[in-house]
Amino acid sequence: MRLLLALAALFLSGSTAVAQQHQHGKAGNAPEAFTAAPAFAPDGTLWLVRPMVDRIAVLRSTDLGKTFSAPVMVTPEPMNLDWGPDARARIAVDAKGSLVVTFGIFQDKNFNGRAFLARSSDGGATFTKPRPITADTTSQRFEIAGIDPAGRVFATWLDKRNIAPARAAGKAYAGAALAYAWEDDGAAFGKTDIALDNTCECCRLGLAFAGPGRPVIAFRNIFPGSVRDHAVVTFKDATTPGPPRRVSTDDWKIEACPHHGPSLAVAPDGSQHVAWFTDGKARKGLFYARAETANAAFGAPRALSSPDRQPARPYLLADGRAVHLVWKEFDGNKVVVRWQVSRDSGVTWSTARAVAETDDASDHPLLVSHAGRAYLSWLTKSQGYRLIPLEDQP
Repeated sequence: MRLLLALAALFLSGSTAVAQQHQHGKAGNAPEAFTAAPAFAPDGTLWLVRPMVDRIAVLRSTDLGKTFSAPVMVTPEPMNLDWGPDARARIAVDAKGSLVVTFGIFQDKNFNGRAFLARSSDGGATFTKPRPITADTTSQRFEIAGIDPAGRVFATWLDKRNIAPARAAGKAYAGAALAYAWEDDGAAFGKTDIALDNTCECCRLGLAFAGPGRPVIAFRNIFPGSVRDHAVVTFKDATTPGPPRRVSTDDWKIEACPHHGPSLAVAPDGSQHVAWFTDGKARKGLFYARAETANAAFGAPRALSSPDRQPARPYLLADGRAVHLVWKEFDGNKVVVRWQVSRDSGVTWSTARAVAETDDASDHPLLVSHAGRAYLSWLTKSQGYRLIPLEDQP
């Protein structure tokens, strides 16, 4: 027990060797992930999933992040975890308090990945042995799972299974496919389907739901001319992805991996909200756009910050009619997290204000909510893990 409590302290303190892994790496000079992803359970328990060198662990807090339990290992054996800058382990909690954890590994030195999922039905005391989300072993990365309003688990990821068949047929194949699957009664995932081919292969995905059986996915697409701008797919039903809707014509032509994916939120009124980074010809920096409905075009992009502040890593959260938005900026000395909130589903926004800062390394800023309150979830090297109530900000 003492060892477990010590490990919990290591996970949550930013001044430890564990917190420095993203800099020093493990044998072979491979970097370590420095991430923490949160989720609230219906009873108000805060769950946190974190990598620990070559394992995935979860911790829980019943006092809004002030103290945490000893970590419970999700992975019984060491694994070569995906440490990419846009990759992270994630956690979701259903209405009954069952936990779903997803994470990725590297299968080889060519960054081919494999996506895994593990479950806990006993309040996080134990987890099922992690199982691959799909039987295909080619490569899957940037997996994300969510629980729809009907309680079904949906997963989506970037998948490279269609590259070899295309090349065998003498056809070019850029990027990766946007793949998805639904879990069958908590036992396993069903058939994998492809929502769209030729998407950008190295950026995180945004996931939300427009209703039961209607996932919404935001992703960096590859448009003609190798332009890597963002798009959104809204499912018509559980097995019918709608057409991709371009969020913005930024004209970012790049033959490389941006490693900087979008964030997505869907409000109860059906409006869709996307925030993203671009370095395109048409615009540069961090932007936000809103679509009135799942079929409407996105409005004109709104700049979130000046490019000279190096804005990055936006994150959106819809909580009732409120839509919250955070991002990072760097002023040359410290990293600042700025927050904006809209009380009318994204029509108007508050003035951006600083809610946290650090003078050292940090994870992406994330948002989480419970009982009508929104929180900033942020892991920093010097300050450790912090859960900051946004509604209390002046």
